[in-house]
Amino acid sequence: MIKKLDIKRYIKFVFGVLLIAISFNLLVLPLKITYGISGVAVILNHQFGLAPSDVIFVGSIILLILSFILLGKEKTTNSIIGSILYPIFVRLTSPLITYIVISQADPLLNTLFAGAISGFGVGLILKSGFTTGGSDIINQIWAKYFKVSMGTAMIFTDGVIILFGALFLGINSVMYSLINLFIVSTLADKVILGISESKLFYVITQEETSVKKFITENLNYGVTVLEARGGFTGDRKKVIMCTIPTKKYFVFKEGINKIDPAAYFVVADAYEVQGGNYGSDRN
Repeated sequence: MIKKLDIKRYIKFVFGVLLIAISFNLLVLPLKITYGISGVAVILNHQFGLAPSDVIFVGSIILLILSFILLGKEKTTNSIIGSILYPIFVRLTSPLITYIVISQADPLLNTLFAGAISGFGVGLILKSGFTTGGSDIINQIWAKYFKVSMGTAMIFTDGVIILFGALFLGINSVMYSLINLFIVSTLADKVILGISESKLFYVITQEETSVKKFITENLNYGVTVLEARGGFTGDRKKVIMCTIPTKKYFVFKEGINKIDPAAYFVVADAYEVQGGNYGSDRN
């Protein structure tokens, strides 16, 4: 029996694939945005009139075979469903362009929306533990056999495809592709991690007692005191750690500065806070 959690996971995955397929047909293809296997489909459609869904499907199957041979069964498994489902959805949603007419008068606006829709879809897919294969497989192969980071592999793979886009489709294709790629990457990360609603503070201060009192009594949040030692001086120090809502960031910061202007603190986004009273009012 499939667990309820698994059902939600698959729903997110299917919806994510559907979103990027719709974005491809309504925005990416008309804008001639070229990166990833979808970019190859755009170029071949423009040059030879080949159906994008067919190009994506054939390319995905070839890459799945390469993945199985070069990366192994385990790394290929999570790409199989997405690699097959994505071209199917591209084919099924292709008639939408006859019913939903989007003006090309403002290509920059269209590019922003294409990035937003695709980025949200990609985020849902990755958060569900799947991928749509394609250039992700190429990146993994580059990373494994040429000993480069995934980031470097992505830049090389998408860079080559975008370069071909420039040769066949013009410089505007490059500009819109880069903008779209940036938005997709940024928004996908936000979907995976979520929007940070809390901040994690590490504070080193000579006024430990006053700072703790300010946090616990004025702000009504818990604190944890960590034992630390200076890496250069070797001096023993106390580090005050606490998590507070983002909306109280400036109140906290100003309060600490008033108590000890020389205080040293580090602030980081806390994407998930569970248990205890560190991230919520104690009242």
